[in-house]
This record gives sequence, C-alpha cells and structure tokens, in this order.
Amino acid sequence: MQRPDDTPTEGGWAPIGQPAPGPIRAPLADGSPAPAPAAAPVIGAAGRAVLAQQPESAADRQRRRNRELAPILPVRVPWVAVTVFTVLAVGLAWLVAAPLWLSGEGLANPWFQLIALGMMYTPTIAALVVVLFVARPRSIPRLLGLAPLRPLGRTLGLCAAALVGFPVLAFCSMLLGQAMGLIELDLVGLSGLAAIMTASGAGELGRDDLTTVALVQLLTLPLGVLVASLSAFGEELGWRGWLLPNLLPLGTWPALLLSGAIWGVWHAPLILLGYNYQRTDLVGLLLMVGWCMLLGVLIGWLRLRSASVWPAVIAHGAVNAAVGALLLFASPTSMQDTGSVFGTLLGWPGWILLAATALILVVTGQFGKRAVPGLRGSEVASPVS
Repeated sequence: MQRPDDTPTEGGWAPIGQPAPGPIRAPLADGSPAPAPAAAPVIGAAGRAVLAQQPESAADRQRRRNRELAPILPVRVPWVAVTVFTVLAVGLAWLVAAPLWLSGEGLANPWFQLIALGMMYTPTIAALVVVLFVARPRSIPRLLGLAPLRPLGRTLGLCAAALVGFPVLAFCSMLLGQAMGLIELDLVGLSGLAAIMTASGAGELGRDDLTTVALVQLLTLPLGVLVASLSAFGEELGWRGWLLPNLLPLGTWPALLLSGAIWGVWHAPLILLGYNYQRTDLVGLLLMVGWCMLLGVLIGWLRLRSASVWPAVIAHGAVNAAVGALLLFASPTSMQDTGSVFGTLLGWPGWILLAATALILVVTGQFGKRAVPGLRGSEVASPVS
C-alpha cells in the first residue's frame, strides 16, 4: 500500500526527498552493466502548440467526424421506424396512384406519367418523416449516404460503373432473350426503329438515316440516364438511402433481400394495373417482387461499397432509361407483343444475368467489403465487414 510520504515513480514507489530508483536492468552476458535507455524526447508547451497548429488532413477530419457522429449506422434494427417508413411509403404510393384506379382508365389515364413521377418520391417523403420525427440519427446526410462525397474517386468511379454497366446488362439481356426465343431483334435493318419513326410522322427513313438515329440514341443514352436519375433519386433516398442501412443489423444478405422485397411490393399500385408484366393479378406482383430483390442486391452493393447513395441513384436511373431506349432494336412484331417483356432485363434473361452478376460479386468477396464514410480503404484502421 502506498504510504503518505511516498511518490510514484517508473520503477515503483520511493520516499519523498530521496532519488527514485531506476528500472532494474539485467547485466549483459559478459558481466558488464547494461547501458541506460535513451531518454524519451520531451515536447514542451511550445512544441505542442506547433503540433496543434498543423492543418488537419482530410482523412483525419473524416475520422474525427465519424467519431463525433457515431454510430453512423444503427446497431439494432429500429423496427418502429422501419414500420412507419414502410407504411408511409406504400400508403402514399397508393394515395398518389388513386386517380388511375378511380378514373377507371388505369395506365391509359392522360396523367399517368405525372402520377408515376409523383409516386417515385413517396419513399423520400417517408424517409424524411422518419429521420426528422421518429428516429433522428446523429447525422442525417451520413446515414442517408448523401455526404460526404469523399473519396471522390470511389464515388464517381462506382457512379460511372453503374452508368455503363446497367445499360450493358439491359442490352445483353435482350441478346439472351433472342437466343431463348423470347424476343425478336433487328440489329441490322432496324425495322423497329423505322416503325417508331413512321408512327411519329417522320416518314420513311433510309437505312443510313436509321443508323444515324440509332447511334444518336446510344450516344445520348448517358444524358438520358442522368435525366432519369432525377426521378430515381426519389426512390433511392428511401430504399437504399434509409431502409437498407437500417436493416443491416440483420446481416448484409437479409438486409439486401428484405429491402428489395419491400421495394417490389411498393410497386403494387401500378403492377396490378398491368404495368411492366401486363398482368393484373398476384403473379404479376410476385414477378416484380422477385425482380426487385435481384436488382436490389446489385444496387444495394453499390450503396454499401461506396457508403454513398449516389451510385445507387445512377444505377436506378440507368435501368429505367436503358430498358426503354434499347427497345428500338426490337422488331415491330416484338414491339407489339406484350409478352416480349420477358425477353428483356425485366424478364427471364434479366433474372439470369442479374443473378450471375451477383454471383461474381460473391465469389470475388465484394460483399465482404463495406466502405466507411469519407475514408478510403487504406485510411481505415481495420477492415469493415
């Protein structure tokens, strides 16, 4: 026990007024005394002031912000908030789509496009209500993946991958659909495009003119993706911005699949009118739920791999823009056949390619890599899984 006249020292306790014994050092093998250890450098007040005045690095600033705002993601599923969000998103979707049902016109309603656009922003409304009034996080932008954009290379790189990758998947799905006999393409004569131009009043175009129009459509597809992303943002801020992170305590795969299933059910007001699959029964809705679960795995991976919602927004916009734009390569017969949808990204070829892409990500260990907001992988002290 320490006595009142003792003071602590590195080697133990020494009476006040007597020199403190140094640490015991064993002699060397030849019997000579061991050399004393070098004295540790002492940083005075002036030195500490200089260190304090050094500018904070971008990585250190993000680490500090992550510590101050921890936990960025919930450690337990906030089931009350998840329930409120789901009820709001689905309920508001039915409310917005009500005129389509009440008018009896369904998808033929002249306001359909505007109604569908308004419906796409119901998940954002639900997310904002939850984060402001039900379960307010320490940082709304970080939880939703709106900020930080740093590291910019990672965020923009995954946005670019989504911008290119999903249209490629959509086109490859149509090629596979033709091989499976589900859709007929005309990549040489572009007869489908010719029919579209004739119906629009442009008259009959020659093959060279059709080729030019097709090239312009393909070259401007990235612009179409960015425009489509404006409406896709309304969905993604809810699905991958809020819902997916709040389900992550269940595990990565349960969170991906459950958020995708809820996303699919949310489409019910349009699907049950024959949208996408031209079926007005439960089978059409189940098809949409299954497809959203598969697509949600890939879009959700972009969200987790970037710690940002923006690559998910671009991916969603790319799917919406590409599926419609690439139909110009279909034959007129396939354009008029409602069953041809099963030969596109929405149908069996799309299911196969989406599943294959997800499998590649699994095999390469991509689902085990989860990004930390604002930090590159090399700047994270320990891996985040």
